[in-house]
Amino acid sequence: MRETNPKRAEMHMSIARSARYRQRVTEEIDPARNRASRWSVMLDRLATTGRLGVGEAAELLNVSEATIRRDFSELAKRQLVARNHGGVVATSVAYELPYRYRSSMADDDRTRVAEAAAALVEPGQVIGLNGGTTTTATARAITARDDLAADGEITIVTNALNIATEAVLRPHVQCVSLGGVARPESYEVTGPLATLVLQQLWIDVAIVGVNALSAREGATCRHEEEAAIIRTMIERSKQVICVATGEKLGMRTFASICPAERIDHLVTTVGADRDEVEALRAAGVEVHEV
Repeated sequence: MRETNPKRAEMHMSIARSARYRQRVTEEIDPARNRASRWSVMLDRLATTGRLGVGEAAELLNVSEATIRRDFSELAKRQLVARNHGGVVATSVAYELPYRYRSSMADDDRTRVAEAAAALVEPGQVIGLNGGTTTTATARAITARDDLAADGEITIVTNALNIATEAVLRPHVQCVSLGGVARPESYEVTGPLATLVLQQLWIDVAIVGVNALSAREGATCRHEEEAAIIRTMIERSKQVICVATGEKLGMRTFASICPAERIDHLVTTVGADRDEVEALRAAGVEVHEV
């Protein structure tokens, strides 16, 4: 029977301790970067599967199960997930996550709508944008337009922190980010501070995303505090462009934003309800189907 070499055993133990230390350094000493990356992956998986187990997440991310349990606890504290036996499940909030967490089959539709709406913007304009998946895509399309960059500076006024974060990196864009109370579900700021700033500004064109739009009930969204900001943005604007994919037409949600007659342009997808499209046109809305 071969005897154990004490020095070799001690060396193996030292290597194991070093490996555990390096893992702890990676996972804990720089938590902001690594944790944000892990959360992004986990939330993306949850948006698809609806449930994620500890072991599955640890294998997916190549980290310890202890790290995953800590992540799950933090996500649950932020009400982004709900804990259950052995893992987490998606909550209703998960479907209101910022744009980067919400990839879906509708992305192609949003891209077409965004590009068509961005094409309506003219050089030198002041552009208001609320938060949301379609307006985020529209902001990206606007800031990517080479002709706008060549013809001088444009100004983007937004209550969406994610839009402001991207827009501020563009040298030809002046970005005005509204203050207020941030909603972690959508990255939008709301409240009297945001309204106060908006009331001091004039906007050439407001590009607004909505949860529903109909000729009868007008534009609506799910939260009154968000509706209040959009209403103020519209009041301070010369022109209003509504961006909404076709499934939102003919629908109504909780909080009123504005009547259909206040909207100058609607950019939507081909295949939207024909009766609703014609009713909106009769109300004076120029409808662009893409």
